[in-house]
Amino acid sequence: MSKPTPDEPLKASDERIYLVQNPFAAFDSREFACGWGAAFVNITCTYPIHKIIFRQMLHGVKASSAFEELRHEGISFLYRGMFPPLAQKTLSLSLMFGVYEGTRKPLVEQLHVNPYAAKVWAGIIAGTVETGLMPFERIQTLLADSAYHSNFKNTPQAFKYVLMGYGFRELYRGLLPILFRNGPSNSMFFVLREEANTRLPHRDNPVYQSIQEFIAGALIGSFISTIFYPLNVVKVYMQSTIGGPFVNFVPVFVHIYRERGCKWRNVYKGISINCTRAFFSWGIMNTAYEQIKKIIY
Repeated sequence: MSKPTPDEPLKASDERIYLVQNPFAAFDSREFACGWGAAFVNITCTYPIHKIIFRQMLHGVKASSAFEELRHEGISFLYRGMFPPLAQKTLSLSLMFGVYEGTRKPLVEQLHVNPYAAKVWAGIIAGTVETGLMPFERIQTLLADSAYHSNFKNTPQAFKYVLMGYGFRELYRGLLPILFRNGPSNSMFFVLREEANTRLPHRDNPVYQSIQEFIAGALIGSFISTIFYPLNVVKVYMQSTIGGPFVNFVPVFVHIYRERGCKWRNVYKGISINCTRAFFSWGIMNTAYEQIKKIIY
């Protein structure tokens, strides 16, 4: 079968054959670009908030204590460790949107999968693909932890320290909670986001439309972030260690639960500021994505 020209519409059977022969044909580079741009805007605006939450997750302290700790360290350490999440999140959201849409469309249009099931599976696949970027998240954890300030100064040094001293496998410590988080959270985000886009009215005023996009993304992001917060606590706890045996997910979670007095509210320590970060982070991301999409498309 010859490659079709843009002016030659494909029949359904021919399109299936074409997609099998060209598995990347369904992926639209514009979706990858929109996701990358949205993540760049988001991370540069919200990283300081993320760092406060990280300290709360790791040490189980109040937001005021985490803030004072960062203030005492000074402005030179405030954005320390930002490059890994910037690199990871821009690539991650680029993959999230690009792989999701490139997977969902053929599932619905060629395989005639139920639209909701297609969204769920596309979200899980996109989240699993994103896991390949986990080394950036691993290094970010080490850079944000004050216990390792004297071991390395920046991202390249941290990568070298881990790889030379402990090997490539060390970069994937804490893989399981990330897998449990990425796929299901992506599916929930896309299902809820598209429901909001469908059911909310379209505003002719671009300012009101942007505000609506911000609020929709903010509420959805806060909701999902709250549900999956304990997985992030376990992930941070697991990744704050270098070397030694790899501990399974369940024993770590039980240890954290017992260490914090067998109280769920202590496991959720930092959830209030996490919701604040997620509210602004996902609101900014959703608005930026829609605005970039209007420009690119």
